[in-house]
Amino acid sequence: MPKQDKTNAMRILDAHKVVYKILDYSESGAVSGEEVAEFLGVPKEKCFKTLVTQGKSGEYYVFDVPVNKELDLKKAAFVVSEKYVEMIKSKDLLRLTGYIHGGCSPVGMKKFFRTTFDVSAKNFDKIYFSGGRIGFFLEVSPEDLEKVIKFSFADITLTNGWDYR
Repeated sequence: MPKQDKTNAMRILDAHKVVYKILDYSESGAVSGEEVAEFLGVPKEKCFKTLVTQGKSGEYYVFDVPVNKELDLKKAAFVVSEKYVEMIKSKDLLRLTGYIHGGCSPVGMKKFFRTTFDVSAKNFDKIYFSGGRIGFFLEVSPEDLEKVIKFSFADITLTNGWDYR
């Protein structure tokens, strides 16, 4: 990929000398993360979507969960010691992060926000997430990703699609 076509996320990974692979799905017509995973032939549980939330305190938080799972807002709030967190409005995403809906990467946001990956990411030697533009996923090891952004792991997904707490 020519240098000028790289996304901010890719440039940051390059600057930290992190080895990554670019997966291009721009010609796939895929809309959801699950469709992207299917097109790329990658297990859905290894592909993560980046979700941005705001807590009761007004602070913003980033959560990355597998594309075939949903963020449990109660678990997420507990992890970041908030009374509650809620998803930010899609129209606020670009202003806040520099990314648009569908192209939001945990790497290279305008400002760093506390980031949590679902604990399942620990199970894989490589994980996949948005490359910072619709049409591109990046493959990176969690260990290498830690060289670029600070994040934690926690159980933050809904269990069986329902939360009975």
